[in-house]
Amino acid sequence: MSTNLIQNIAHENILKAMESVRDLGLQPIVAKRKEAFEMFTAHGLPNKKNENYKYTSLEQHYTGKYLYSPFTTSQNINIDDVFKCDVPSLDTELIILTNGWYYESKSQPKLRKQNNGIIIGSLLEAMTQYPELVLNYFGKAAETYTDELNTINQALMQDGLFVFIPRGAKLDKPIQIINIVVADESIQIYPRHLIISESEEDNQLLICDHSLNPSPFIMNGTMEVFLKDNAKLSFYRMQNAHNHSVQLTNNFIRQSKGSEFHSVFITLHGGTVRNNLWVDLMESEANCNINGLWLADKNQHIDYNTFIRHHSPQCNSNQLFKGILDDEATGIFSGKILVEKGAQKTNAYQSNKNLIINPSAKVRSKPQLEIYADDVKCSHGSATGKLDDDAMFYLRSRGISHKEACQLLMFAFAGDITKQILIEPLKKEVEELIDKRLRGELSRCNRCAISCS
Repeated sequence: MSTNLIQNIAHENILKAMESVRDLGLQPIVAKRKEAFEMFTAHGLPNKKNENYKYTSLEQHYTGKYLYSPFTTSQNINIDDVFKCDVPSLDTELIILTNGWYYESKSQPKLRKQNNGIIIGSLLEAMTQYPELVLNYFGKAAETYTDELNTINQALMQDGLFVFIPRGAKLDKPIQIINIVVADESIQIYPRHLIISESEEDNQLLICDHSLNPSPFIMNGTMEVFLKDNAKLSFYRMQNAHNHSVQLTNNFIRQSKGSEFHSVFITLHGGTVRNNLWVDLMESEANCNINGLWLADKNQHIDYNTFIRHHSPQCNSNQLFKGILDDEATGIFSGKILVEKGAQKTNAYQSNKNLIINPSAKVRSKPQLEIYADDVKCSHGSATGKLDDDAMFYLRSRGISHKEACQLLMFAFAGDITKQILIEPLKKEVEELIDKRLRGELSRCNRCAISCS
């Protein structure tokens, strides 16, 4: 099939879905849908002419017949089935999303406001009950960036999580979102999350992306995070789906004065994965620390794209991303730091390191600095290589087998990322999963019955 034909089929498939829902939903969503429809009509899907998507082709995936549901469908979820997929059984506030929709149950009401003012629940329900609060933020972090994946999400968005944390409030437990795909046929889903925190307390949010069936799916999700003055948030995302999955995330973080954002992305498994992270340090003394680790084998393709923008002086950003690749897997990292003219006293660091286990695996790394201020400390670096021969010789000389020595070195390589997980039970669970994944015991999605051939 020619490239032009692939582009045309993918474009028409998406337009057809957009036309079916352009006038559906609450009025603010209808307006956003129409705006996105016009943008997509003009720009289409990202292709290799787009520098940000030069090495990640998405058009081929959208040529398939992926069903799209503009309405929530009845799903009976057995929580035991969820935890068979190794979602860490933590002491958390559990929120379940199924196929892009907020899952309402007796234990999980559609929206609730706690005594301390914290609001947690469905984004669509929050728009109905608290329209002024939601619409003051909805779409505002994403609007300064033009990205085709976010445009598609804006046009086809379903439901998602809404969290509002007022000043001085602290979550009783970390919020754990289990984002499950449950389908016997190929589907496309578009969750949307909005997180607003005014609290200086260190609140924690965890998203686990999983699938309970082997059917192919495309999940294109958008999350907007707003941190007000001196607010703190720790955010974790664990991706673990089968080889027939396409997982796309768009993450927009906007930080005010003195705020702190700490995040860790762990990609354990997936067919094609693309994670976009945009961080805007809008006011002085804001800090962000973002980390990522991906493990890839077979023909898996993992792509991380980051853009940290320093708008104001005396802000700090730190990025560390690592990949371990085997077989014929491919890994992409593209990271950019932009220091605006007035952002003096900026400290910004970026590092990408990759470990190649099989010579057939490929990595493309593109760290970038763009600086318009003269009183800054900025650095970036990238390194890709194989296991260290000296370290291997040392371990072998101590009687450790070659296979076990490889395992120890790979696990130590990943340790720089896992130690950034500040929830201790989650850290231990992730380390166990990584250890099993590296040993080849996770050729399937965790311990569930999905074949990932």
